[in-house]
Amino acid sequence: MGKGSERAAAVSLAILKGPNAPLWAWVAAGLLAYLLLPWYALQDANGLLALGRTWGEQATANGLLQAVMFGRPWLLAGLAGLILCAAAALLPPDGRQGQLLLAGGFGGLLALLAAGFAIGARGWNFAALQALFGDLGVQQFGMGWGAAIALLSLLVLGAFGLARRGLFRGDLFVAGAVLACGALLALFIVYPVLKALVGAFVDEDGRAGLAAFAARIASERNWGLQCLGGGVRCGVAWNTLFLGLMTAASTTLLGTLMALMAERGSRRLARPLKVLALLPIITPPFVVGLGLILLFGRAGLVNQWLEAAFGVEPSRWFYGWLGVWIAQTFAFTPIAFMTLRGVVQGVSPSLEEAAQTLRADARQTFRTITLPLLRPGIASAFLVGFIESMADFGNPVVVGGQFSVLSTEIFFAIVGAQYDQGRAAALAWLLTLFALGAFVLQRWAIGRRSYATLAGKGDGGLAMPLPPHVRRLVHGVALPWVAFTLVVYLFAFAGGFVRTWGRDYTLTLAHFRTAFALEWGAFGVVWAGTAWNSFLTTMKLAALSAPLTAALGLLIAWLLARTRFRGQRMFEFSALLAFAIPGTVLGVSYILAFNVPPIELTGTGLIIVLCFVFRNLPVGVQAGTAALHQVDKSLDEASLMLRASTLQTLRHVVLPLLKPALVAALVYSFVRAITTVSAVIFLVTAENELATTYIIGRVGNGDYGVALAYCTVLIAMMSVAIAAIQRLVGERRLGRRSPVAAQAMAGASA
Repeated sequence: MGKGSERAAAVSLAILKGPNAPLWAWVAAGLLAYLLLPWYALQDANGLLALGRTWGEQATANGLLQAVMFGRPWLLAGLAGLILCAAAALLPPDGRQGQLLLAGGFGGLLALLAAGFAIGARGWNFAALQALFGDLGVQQFGMGWGAAIALLSLLVLGAFGLARRGLFRGDLFVAGAVLACGALLALFIVYPVLKALVGAFVDEDGRAGLAAFAARIASERNWGLQCLGGGVRCGVAWNTLFLGLMTAASTTLLGTLMALMAERGSRRLARPLKVLALLPIITPPFVVGLGLILLFGRAGLVNQWLEAAFGVEPSRWFYGWLGVWIAQTFAFTPIAFMTLRGVVQGVSPSLEEAAQTLRADARQTFRTITLPLLRPGIASAFLVGFIESMADFGNPVVVGGQFSVLSTEIFFAIVGAQYDQGRAAALAWLLTLFALGAFVLQRWAIGRRSYATLAGKGDGGLAMPLPPHVRRLVHGVALPWVAFTLVVYLFAFAGGFVRTWGRDYTLTLAHFRTAFALEWGAFGVVWAGTAWNSFLTTMKLAALSAPLTAALGLLIAWLLARTRFRGQRMFEFSALLAFAIPGTVLGVSYILAFNVPPIELTGTGLIIVLCFVFRNLPVGVQAGTAALHQVDKSLDEASLMLRASTLQTLRHVVLPLLKPALVAALVYSFVRAITTVSAVIFLVTAENELATTYIIGRVGNGDYGVALAYCTVLIAMMSVAIAAIQRLVGERRLGRRSPVAAQAMAGASA
């Protein structure tokens, strides 16, 4: 009896801590998904609430019951794959085990996917299968929690099989992470986008071919150059490219100057600068446009002053490419600042001190040491600014006037009277090609050089102050821009505190009471304000999506920076593809792709969360990539040599050095989930109304006071959330001296 207990304990210990422990964990997850979770999605309900009913009625039954009792035997293929993987886990970690894992994991996965796409809510999805097998008699609905976790388990187990066969250097974590992230990118970015883009190859008669695609791409409306010869306008492709390059250049320049000021300038300006620089990113896009119109519009203060002082007749000079460029620079400079601040912080002072020891002055040191080490961050900020500009929809609509860009053309092609889905798809192809060009340009700019400055050695150096000419440039450009930002926002939000802007400037809080009134009723507090439903829904969905976006983005960045595998370039481009596609097209793509089984998400809050995650994913990837370029690989290697696993190294060594990137990803994904418009305009429902759609409705009714009051509340809430995120994550500690400590040491030695 004692020996049996000891043998059982030894087996249990081997399972929990042995080399096959990850295999057993994922096999257990898949089996529990088959036995305890509802296999199909429930109508208007969360499947996790039906955990106690999975052995009962058909709607909530688990996978095993669906296969055995309710006429869906094809579901047994996944269960057989899990059993085969369990048999593989009993073997030693070698090539034979890898073969069984590949057969069980990928075999079960492909079988379930094939059945899922072949059998839908009405039986067979294809006429050929209907003719071959006749009526099926049963049907399948959208996958639920059971199906999703079982499929994920089979995918990861198949990836472990690849690692056991020698791929990914035999690292189970890397193999599972690459295939899981790749599957997510394929499912929630590539698949819906391709489903929408395929319309570019279909002509008006429904026939597919390259002729329709070529005609739409080469259209005069896309590539015309009439503006150079005295015409009214150029093609939308040229407009978009020109605007994207202008915006990327201006946002990168301003972001670099602000980052240098925050990290190398006066400490008194650092905190106010960081607060003011974040204002545009935590504001709904139409607020910036409204503030600029109040200043520079036909009836704006600047035009009124010019007329009163110089007799200049008011005009619409601000509307067009200039207004869109200024508005986009306001909107996207904070992204560049957040990315570059961590890069500037990561530049090692020891390299600058070494250059000065070799008699280089401050100007030479900045030009030959500091600035080249900022190249990865500058290239990343330029790429994100360019792609953001191309995909922007709100600013061109508000202040674009007759200046058309690809995003607005796509929107009106889809929702306008023309309803030309083929043209919209062709224009989306152009955006994708432009994004690919920007991606190649970024790779060329960075090159194959090393920019690592954070190694395992101690670095107690003091960061070099900015050279005088650089400091003058920083103060001369960044400070006026910050002041300009403050002025725009003061004018924009004043509208929420006056009765009627332009007619009655009496101060009032009536707009806030309309939106967020609280009353006491017979059963307690009554949320009487009209905005409470959209406000609470927005905060809930944003809080769910932000950590998912940051975690997935940094994991993908680490995989790209620290591993090498086939298809890595396509993997990276897929992660950035969401920014190359206008939000409107992405929303329509989700409707087309996820409206029917096997993935049926339309009308749920989950589809909005997924849209938030994969729409904002590129910022986390770019921020993480820029930060990882500065972290020497020797830190990872030292941890692995000390027998830490890859997951332990990532958690305890790499992640603490990525805190600036983590803050940037969390903050950006949270606030963009709250302020986004175009990506979710087709996904919201009455039950899942968002703040931006509520505000758009108020603006459409001419109720600007309530809209601006709502925006003020959103900004206050997002400011609190940003402070909480920074407090929770903390700062990266690099063991360097502060200027105060350096002065104290100098005084003590004297």
